[in-house]
Amino acid sequence: MSKWFLRIVSILMTLAVITGCGAGGEEQSESNNNHTQTSTNENADGELGEDEIRITISKDNGSEYIAEKEIEIKEDAILMDVMQKNFYVKTKDNGQFITSIERVSADEDEQKAWMFEVNGEMANVGAAEYELSPGDKVIFDLQAWE
Repeated sequence: MSKWFLRIVSILMTLAVITGCGAGGEEQSESNNNHTQTSTNENADGELGEDEIRITISKDNGSEYIAEKEIEIKEDAILMDVMQKNFYVKTKDNGQFITSIERVSADEDEQKAWMFEVNGEMANVGAAEYELSPGDKVIFDLQAWE
């Protein structure tokens, strides 16, 4: 009888240790979530840091939001390089044209393309040639090109 009692006690102790470790992990996760939320709230006023840009990804003239990031850049940063480092991007024609951002692309029968504007104005060069400046607000939108 004492063998069974010791086995049951050891099993209960093991479960208690495992449960205790699991609860600690949840607390850590909640702590990380709170930190992320605080960081997001700190930038809620719309201001960018000294060397930051904001890139927003949307669809159909902004009717569907896909992603947005504030990214620290270095001087003379090229938009295509920044996009490829910070988003899942597919290109064609040796990296000259973006065909997919964050796994969102036009269907073959759609006449849509990724267009971008910087600070409210359409760019006159492609993303592979566009030189960014701190404070730029870039919007990529998958839209009809007709």
